Amino acid sequence: MESVSGSLIELADWPPEGLSETEVGLDGERQSLVVLRRGEDVKAWLNVCPHAGRRLDWAPGKFLVDKGRLVCAAHGASFELEQGQCVAGPCVGASLVPVAVVVAAAG
Repeated sequence: MESVSGSLIELADWPPEGLSETEVGLDGERQSLVVLRRGEDVKAWLNVCPHAGRRLDWAPGKFLVDKGRLVCAAHGASFELEQGQCVAGPCVGASLVPVAVVVAAAG
C-alpha cells in the first residue's frame, strides 16, 4: 500500500458520501487519487486503471458508478469499492493501487 505523508485534506470540505478526486504528492510526483468517503470511513486508490494505465474518471473528479461499482470511463472495467478489485471487464482479478488514508481529529 502506498503511503502519503504530509498531505492534509479537511474532511469537512468533502461530501459525506461518494467518490471524489484529489491530487497529492507521492514519491516526489503529483498523483491523482480516487477517494471514497462513507461517513467517517475514507479509502483511496491511485486514479489509474490497471488495464491500460489511464485515469478512471471521465472528466476531472467525475466518476461513473454502476450498481455500487466504480467503472473505468475508458474501457468499462468495473471495480468493487471494498478492496478496489476489478470484477468485470478487461482486467478481471487486477486491483486498483490502494493509498493509505488516516483520518485524524482536527486541531
